[in-house]
Amino acid sequence: MSDRLWKLLTGHPGGGAQAEEGVEEGGGTRDNITRVEMKLVQPGSESGSEAGLSNDIAALVLRRRCDRWKAVGYLTLIGLLIFTTAFLLGYVSFRRMCHFCGDEGEPGPMYDTAGPDHSPEGGVMYLGELKDMLKKYLQEEKIENTVRRMSRITHPPGSSEGNVLASEILQNFLKFQMDHTWADSHYATLQFPSRTQRNALWMVDAEGVELEEILLDRADYCAYSAMGTATGGVVYVNYARPEDFKKLQTLGVVLNGSIAMARVGGGVSFAEKVWHAQEAGLVGVLIYPDPADIPQDPRRLGLHGNIAISEHVHLGSGDPFTPGFPSFNHTQFPPTQSSGLPLIPAQPISANVASKLLSQLEGVRCPPGWQGRLPYVECVLGPGFSGSDRRRVKMAVYNRMSPVLINNIFASIEGKIEPDQYVILGAQRDSWGPGAVKSGVGTAVLMELARTFSAMVQNGFQPRRSLLFASWDAGDFGNVGATEWLEGYMSLLHLKAVAYFSLDQAVMGDDTLSAYTSPLLVDLIEGALKQVEHPKHTGRSILSLVEAQGSWRSRIVKPLYLNSGAYSFTAFGGVPAMELRFHEEGRVYPFLNTHLDDGARLQELLQGRLGVVGRALGELVALMVLRLAHDTILPLDVTAYSTTALRLSSQLNQLSAQLQARGLSPQWVYSARGDYSRAAKTLQEAIKNTDVQDERMTRLYNTRIMRVEYYFLSQYVSVVETPFRHVLHGRGEHTLSALTQHLSLLRTNPQLFHEARFRRQLALFTWTLQGAANALSGDVWNIDNTF
Repeated sequence: MSDRLWKLLTGHPGGGAQAEEGVEEGGGTRDNITRVEMKLVQPGSESGSEAGLSNDIAALVLRRRCDRWKAVGYLTLIGLLIFTTAFLLGYVSFRRMCHFCGDEGEPGPMYDTAGPDHSPEGGVMYLGELKDMLKKYLQEEKIENTVRRMSRITHPPGSSEGNVLASEILQNFLKFQMDHTWADSHYATLQFPSRTQRNALWMVDAEGVELEEILLDRADYCAYSAMGTATGGVVYVNYARPEDFKKLQTLGVVLNGSIAMARVGGGVSFAEKVWHAQEAGLVGVLIYPDPADIPQDPRRLGLHGNIAISEHVHLGSGDPFTPGFPSFNHTQFPPTQSSGLPLIPAQPISANVASKLLSQLEGVRCPPGWQGRLPYVECVLGPGFSGSDRRRVKMAVYNRMSPVLINNIFASIEGKIEPDQYVILGAQRDSWGPGAVKSGVGTAVLMELARTFSAMVQNGFQPRRSLLFASWDAGDFGNVGATEWLEGYMSLLHLKAVAYFSLDQAVMGDDTLSAYTSPLLVDLIEGALKQVEHPKHTGRSILSLVEAQGSWRSRIVKPLYLNSGAYSFTAFGGVPAMELRFHEEGRVYPFLNTHLDDGARLQELLQGRLGVVGRALGELVALMVLRLAHDTILPLDVTAYSTTALRLSSQLNQLSAQLQARGLSPQWVYSARGDYSRAAKTLQEAIKNTDVQDERMTRLYNTRIMRVEYYFLSQYVSVVETPFRHVLHGRGEHTLSALTQHLSLLRTNPQLFHEARFRRQLALFTWTLQGAANALSGDVWNIDNTF
């Protein structure tokens, strides 16, 4: 058999002729092969075996020739396929590594490095697709329905209605199919009006004998007011701002032993008004809504003249009897209380009561700009009353303290790549009154955003980072629920919380947008403003309308304030935070913190467009949250605080001669500011030149970025005595505002400049700034501490 095979392969006569014949017959080869196969099964036929073998080999040779051409064709196709695939992969990689490319390839903002998300089916969802999905699922009707449900009746913490609402929100979170849903409970000490004694006001004679009682509404009170009585003349103090008291002292008005009469507003909270009055030596405070500040024509959606506005007066946030500590039931703390609790009584009164008292005052005429619009009132400062009987006012506050179980409700969507980094959204749930604005709108937007993001996840969205939704209790008492949660998980949150968005009081009108925010989040706002239609002007974006009137930053961006739901997250927790709000230009929503704050009045004010305005605000927040949850590199502006430090350097430079004359040198501040600016720019450059698909490097960069805010919490003051430790947004001697105010005395009143105090303030601020620069630099070998 081997000889025959060799002859066939070498062209021996016989086998080769048969093979060629088969080829010439054109197509007979396959038939011959078939016949050969049939013969091969016939045993004992040698000739059949030889013929079959010859034809079989011939077929193999022909197949090899054809396969060579097929192989060439296949190789060509495979080469084209490999080239096309490589080209597409290279293009996608370039797009994902480009830090300055927008959706259409135009230059975009720094850190716009959003990588794609992969759907469960393996598809790719880009940021533009996710934005379209967001707009598709966000519904205004559900916002209206939730506000209507939330504002049916009053629902303060611990009430049956408040507990029902908490349960409903928990059940709704469960229906949304969130990854995690839970409740977090605390026992907080809250203050309520007494059930047995009404807070009261009297006119008394020089001996203290009660001449006339001025009736007050039992429901009107200032939570955390000092309890007891106070008697004295009445001094009109305008808005009770520091500059107002300085003006009164300049005019020689007697403040010690008097009761302050302050008007609502002026950019000052009730707590700050009482604190300033206490510092000036007054013994009590009455706070009223003046028609010049709060609309009071009921025919045009204004307050009635007999309505007072209630607000807490704790100069801080959280439970004032566990300052710096969480109010968990199982913890045992020594007796202590917040330094922000007032020592003097405070009571809200109506415009009618204020008019009755102020119309009888005598004394120095009011300075320009202090005149309100109370009827029959000639603006004088007091403290005496007209007549010769030396009448005075006596006030009595009988509020009661009560431990209350408060419940924060949470739900979360777990991130797929960095699940231990949280983007948090929250809203106050409780309210002394119906609370359409105070708690209803915020809760409605929160629930709608939770439902929307859950629907997006079910349709392919896989967030890189986790989303956390929080419904806070006891917000009316100074953001107690949110602050207690912060205190309880402080050691955890500063490592995990990326940003916080407060939805409190989100809609108070439809005309103007304000963003009370940490500077780190400002760059996020602009992109959202471009994409959201103004609720009052169809077809135009919010940004286009604002820029037509000037710079959007100067008109929209505002600093965080004490009573903001976002304030404690930044000033206490070191987490970048923002609170957005639609309101009326030049007109205050008059029903806030009253029993008239209901859904019907809010709808009337908005001409039935509550859902439209609520949806616009929700879309703004959602777009920013989407960026934070989706982008590979966190889009926070780490250079924002360089400008703030530069302003201080400029002030110090202008007063360098006076400082040097006292042996004070600002060189350390200059050095710390320079170190921070260099560290921020170096980090930006490193990110720009790094492959963002390198998960290890992006993780390191994101960790440094998300802790910038925390770096500005002073480590040199006690969290118990000074809870708002942030040197730029906090309160206390360690802050930049305290430092600059003290520094200004070198110009205005050098005799009051205290050198030792200034040295301490300068040291506290400088070392906090230097610490932030060191931390932002990364590893210790990248830090230069030479001065």
